[in-house]
Amino acid sequence: MKLPLLFLCLLMNLFAFSDEFRSPGKRTKQNDSIAHTKNENYILHIKKATGPIKIDGLISEPDWESAEKAKDFHLVLPIDTGFAKSPSEVVMTYDDKAFYLGITFFDTIPGKRIMESFRRDFIFGNNDNVLIFFDTFLDQTNGFSFGASASGAKWDGTMSGGGINLNWDCKWDSKTTHYKDRWVTEMKIPFRSIRFKSGTDRWYVNFSRLDLKTNEKSSWAPVPRQFTTSNLAYTGVLQWDRPLPKSKMMFSVIPYIFGGLAKDFESGGNTSYRKDVGFDAKLGISTSMNLDLTYNPNYSQAEVDQQVTNLDRYELFYPEKRQFFLENSDLFSNFGFSSVNPFFSRRIGLDAPVLGGARLSGKLDNNWRLGFLDMQTEKTDDQLSRNFMVASLQRKIFSRSNIGLILVNKEYMDEPLAQNFNRIAGLDYNLASSNNEWTGKLFYHHSFSPVNPGKQFAEGSSLTYNSKRVHASMAQASVGTNYIAESGYVPRTGFNEFSQEFSYLWIPNKNVVSHGIVLLANSFFDPAFKQTDHEYTAMYKFEFSNRSIFDAGMKDFYVLLDKDFDPTHISDTTLLKGTEYNTKLGFIDYYSDTRKFFNYSVTAAKGGFYSGEIGLINGQMTYRFQPYLNMTLNLSYTDINLPEPFQRAKFWLIGPKIDLTLSDKVFFSTFVQYNEQIDNMNINMRFQWRYQPVSDLFIVYTDNYYTGNFGPRNRALVVKLSYWFN
Repeated sequence: MKLPLLFLCLLMNLFAFSDEFRSPGKRTKQNDSIAHTKNENYILHIKKATGPIKIDGLISEPDWESAEKAKDFHLVLPIDTGFAKSPSEVVMTYDDKAFYLGITFFDTIPGKRIMESFRRDFIFGNNDNVLIFFDTFLDQTNGFSFGASASGAKWDGTMSGGGINLNWDCKWDSKTTHYKDRWVTEMKIPFRSIRFKSGTDRWYVNFSRLDLKTNEKSSWAPVPRQFTTSNLAYTGVLQWDRPLPKSKMMFSVIPYIFGGLAKDFESGGNTSYRKDVGFDAKLGISTSMNLDLTYNPNYSQAEVDQQVTNLDRYELFYPEKRQFFLENSDLFSNFGFSSVNPFFSRRIGLDAPVLGGARLSGKLDNNWRLGFLDMQTEKTDDQLSRNFMVASLQRKIFSRSNIGLILVNKEYMDEPLAQNFNRIAGLDYNLASSNNEWTGKLFYHHSFSPVNPGKQFAEGSSLTYNSKRVHASMAQASVGTNYIAESGYVPRTGFNEFSQEFSYLWIPNKNVVSHGIVLLANSFFDPAFKQTDHEYTAMYKFEFSNRSIFDAGMKDFYVLLDKDFDPTHISDTTLLKGTEYNTKLGFIDYYSDTRKFFNYSVTAAKGGFYSGEIGLINGQMTYRFQPYLNMTLNLSYTDINLPEPFQRAKFWLIGPKIDLTLSDKVFFSTFVQYNEQIDNMNINMRFQWRYQPVSDLFIVYTDNYYTGNFGPRNRALVVKLSYWFN
């Protein structure tokens, strides 16, 4: 198979975006393994504490007085020149078991501070907050993030590839106090809660503040406005006064008991009862390598997915939220593209309970990372027992790029003669320039099955340029007709895809913070390169100084159906395979100022839809009584009008949600989703009491009804109690 032109172009230009090959001179062995941050002149020295530090939000101990301060925060938004109006100060110290942060944020504008709730992993833009980003391996790619909102709500997540996975939780402590002219947060983070290299005396770090009263985002080490402050290419240096000692082997176990009752009214069955036990365990093989174990896991406490009206021809994507799969998740889930992903962890346990599993992940040294996962599902009346195995190996090259190998195996264990299986082997290259302006990817994957026909490949490439005013990217992907990824997320096969993006921003920095044009093009072709789909978008976008956003534009669609399809997903009538449709649709979006106690967003669109027309309105309204109560109403109305014999389809999707946070330990939420398209109304009520760090009592009630006569479909009540033992 010949590589596409873009694939070859990227290979030829790899060296052009690497600082190592642009900078002449001799490189030491240390330079080969450590990426150098753009802000190496920003250095915060941290000294070992001489006395105990009490986490009380006062920053009153003598060690705080003698600690070096990180201050003079640089503006990131609305402009990235100058310093923030409101002063900020961060101090750090440590002892043998943990490191500590003392954070003071002064106010220059009187009035209430914005604090949405006590909910952990708060929404960034809805709260005055502090975020800290640690690059403990100096690779500018992977790290840990901690933070607190003005209410004292905690934020923690793992960092990889420029994103933060907030579904990850660890054991740490914080306290926030308020004064008339400032708010103060103290944090204690145990060394055993994160991964780092033993013997090092240097981490990379950055501190970020969002001050909604001044409408400024700032950071200690400067970051260009086109990037998030979490970008690890722009961290400063955290210099320890002595090398960090080698940690002892760490072991923790989280046993849990759970019980529940359920009744399926549709099948006419009786109420069923279930009670069981299980555990999760974490073994720190080293400060940079973790072994996670699970037996008889129960994921009933995971938040429900927010439903959408389905207008697509292919499977919808919902993110992973289960804690066991999240740390170092990029080693398993970041291969390929989002739509050509060889491993998607939500496939595990989708239709059969998980019996148990093991997960090994982390750093071998500064250049090598390893991931291994093995999960076994139970045999049920409807499904065979299955084994899921994923192995990956990643090697850092150049300053911030890497190359990775992955092997995915799904085996049906109860067919010893047939040994039915599905396997994928893949190779990925991820490009990231030292200043993050250039990013890209190359990958080639191949699937294997017992029949093993041809055309089982998937390959792709992308290249993105991101500056203060210009964003440009191009990508392509080709997936063979017989490429099968049973453990992955690949909604369609047998296609060639080409996509381009371009945007240009003007930054006047007055009432309008920025405005500019956005152009998107996405085209699909069959294996013979006959066009089957395209979606072209042109829009203009405004961002205002009061944090509101408005955009408007047009979309042009073309579809050549590769199979019979019902666009409403409820009709017995279908559009026939081989028919083609070219339509246009106009849209507007508006997002109000999220600092207000009442805020809202709305999207409206109208235009052609296959052989007919569509009109839709999506909206969200939020009211908060901070920091205790948030009430949100999601609304979606879709009107599909296709010619006879189709009947006109009008769908309401209404989702009121009440989120009550009585403290940073007690949470209660009720989420109702009335979905006419799937004829279901779901009620999910979830109570959580975090009575000890990472130790919880969950009570979850779920009920489903028909939308027409509100007859019951099924309901369940689950109680789960867990405790973290170190």
